[in-house]
Amino acid sequence: MAQLEETRSRFLALYDILKHELMHDADIKFTEEMRLRVEEILDYNVPRGKLNRGLAVIETYKALKGDELSEEEFFLASVLGWCLEWLQACLLVLDDIMDNSQTRRGCICWYRRPKVGLNAINHGILLKTHTHRIFRRYFREKPYYLELTELCDEVGYQTSLGQMLDLVITHEGKNDLSKYTMQAYRRIVIYKTSYYSFYLPVACALLLSGEELENYNGIKEILIEMGVYFQVQDDYLDCFGDPEVAGKIGTDIEDYKCSWLIIQALKLADDDKKQILYENYGKSDPISVKKVKSLYQELDIQGIFSKYEAESYEKLLSAIEARSSSVMREILKALLEKIYQRKK
Repeated sequence: MAQLEETRSRFLALYDILKHELMHDADIKFTEEMRLRVEEILDYNVPRGKLNRGLAVIETYKALKGDELSEEEFFLASVLGWCLEWLQACLLVLDDIMDNSQTRRGCICWYRRPKVGLNAINHGILLKTHTHRIFRRYFREKPYYLELTELCDEVGYQTSLGQMLDLVITHEGKNDLSKYTMQAYRRIVIYKTSYYSFYLPVACALLLSGEELENYNGIKEILIEMGVYFQVQDDYLDCFGDPEVAGKIGTDIEDYKCSWLIIQALKLADDDKKQILYENYGKSDPISVKKVKSLYQELDIQGIFSKYEAESYEKLLSAIEARSSSVMREILKALLEKIYQRKK
């Protein structure tokens, strides 16, 4: 535990260095007003999360190397980890606008802050372009630079497609809830969550270690399934989690989201219960939301989730144990243990 805290502390210390470099970029003629605005955008959106993706790059790289990282190795892994946190910040800023979210990480969403509004779209784009500048500064001379940039661009593209699918399916669901199926759900989640939250950090560490990604397709499949399990947890916490712990107020019911919970409810509900869902799902008034949540409880969605979580954990653990590399087994197990039965 102490070692993890030390890693986190060292990782956080690098944030201010990267921020300073971006705000004093010699290629840009910054005014003081521009610098202050960029600093506000960064400080509010980049370092305030759990930092799981960034730290996963460091921990995975350390495991692959088999011993303590040198100062330079730790620094480069941390830089790469922060690029993933910058990407995460970009995606969350834009996602909150599209989802009309209220809170994020225990605070009001960035776009809802005074004098921000839809300017947040520009800020999200700015955050994404920062990752390219950081990459170029620190990795341009590395042999894996092209693979690294192509990997991050590909995952960014996949995540954008996942968000588009989410919006398209939500639009269709408003007219017909039967469009919400597990097949549609998995397609959304794999593209929107799995690739960037689970595969990307591990793939980045593999490239840093000089590995060929094509040799790790089996690992990729496990990480994708881990991402699906993670998103199902997210859907559950959106409805039944404690907002004080989760750091955000769930709005999946109000937003007509293609959520794992509504899919389970539709499978279990008789015609009368389905009618309640059709009449109340996607409405923002508290009475409708309460009716949907009450129906979830009546159908024992919480019990079904508990069973799903236990089964998913065992299935993932079995797939991990089947891997021939003991190092990769430990890396994957550590990632799974970090999210198993999480509350936020």
